[in-house]
Amino acid sequence: MRMSVVLGAAALGLWPPLARATDASNFTLKTTEDLYVVCSTASSDPLRSEAINFCEGFLLGVVSYHDAIVDREHLKPFLCYPPTATRDQGIQAFIDWAGSHQQDHKFMDAPPVVGAIRGLAAKWPCK
Repeated sequence: MRMSVVLGAAALGLWPPLARATDASNFTLKTTEDLYVVCSTASSDPLRSEAINFCEGFLLGVVSYHDAIVDREHLKPFLCYPPTATRDQGIQAFIDWAGSHQQDHKFMDAPPVVGAIRGLAAKWPCK
């Protein structure tokens, strides 16, 4: 449950002011772009509460699965976050990474679980 500390309730000020409006279709999470739209939902968006909770739950699930597989199968980890990392920092790490890769369709069209790991690993790479 280490990651529960990393991905908890997202702070209201984390989302960029120019984020696109979220609609229900983004919640299907077909791509990393969908995850980015959900996680960066503006505070004025009517779906903000749902989006924050969905983003947090998705990222928590991704990291929990990563940690379980790495631990049980002795596989090399993709991300190595510090024990002091917070949930807000994890969400912000993904938002920052995805925001800087908006024009790269190779990354943004990838499955959201791949984008989540890439975003978190960009912040906390394993050495």
